Amino acid sequence: GSQTMTTNRELAERNPLVIQFLPMHKRAFGTATGFSAALILFLLTAVTIVGHSEDVAGLGLLAQFFAGYSVTWTGAVVGAAWAGFTGFVMGWFLAFARNFFVAGMILYVRARTDLEQSRNLLDHI
Repeated sequence: GSQTMTTNRELAERNPLVIQFLPMHKRAFGTATGFSAALILFLLTAVTIVGHSEDVAGLGLLAQFFAGYSVTWTGAVVGAAWAGFTGFVMGWFLAFARNFFVAGMILYVRARTDLEQSRNLLDHI
């Protein structure tokens, strides 16, 4: 007969623990992380500018890492672009590393289980 592919949703409905082992979507996680980083940096810079406060948080030091950043409106936009890019790269890599290590762990557990089962099989012969 024909076999149907089981979707991730069907697996998750049968066993909710399966969700924990599904791979993360690297591009989506990177985009979300980058957007969050850009928004946070822009808002921190905007609050500092609007509040006419001195650079209490040390935001000006980000100019050492983000070329063109300063505690100005133009700098807020430049910093948001840099933070978005940096956040995307970090989020993408974090999802990649998590997927890699979870896959390695699953491979290790399966291999160990298979070895254990074959040992038991040879004991019964």
